Amino acid sequence: MNRTISLLIFFSFIFAQEKNELIMDIEQSLMATCCWSGTVYDHGNKEMEIEIAGMVQNGKTKIEILNYFTEKFGERVLSSPVAEGFNFFAWLAPIFISILCFITIVFYIRSPRGKINTITYKDDLSIKYNDQIEKELKDLD
Repeated sequence: MNRTISLLIFFSFIFAQEKNELIMDIEQSLMATCCWSGTVYDHGNKEMEIEIAGMVQNGKTKIEILNYFTEKFGERVLSSPVAEGFNFFAWLAPIFISILCFITIVFYIRSPRGKINTITYKDDLSIKYNDQIEKELKDLD
């Protein structure tokens, strides 16, 4: 009899832990609808917390609960965008930008340094009044 009660308490504790983890996971997946400034888990929206806990107690899965809130508030309620359609860009853009930055840095590092193109002028005697210009420049120094 004592073993049965201990097993029952043990399994109810494990089942309660799973429910608490599921509730926490769902709260981290949804934005708080009162001000849209953070997730339900971070913000502490009591109304949504009670509603989520009630749905978990009724045996609904995470997908069913997320679908319920998405239908009620729109896709904006999800803390991370669904990877489909235009939202797919939100998942891929950081990867493409990182690759582009990496390529730019590699090309910058591999570019030759120290070679400054300077224009050199030869003494051209065909310039009219060249001797006079040179004499006046020396006088200025």
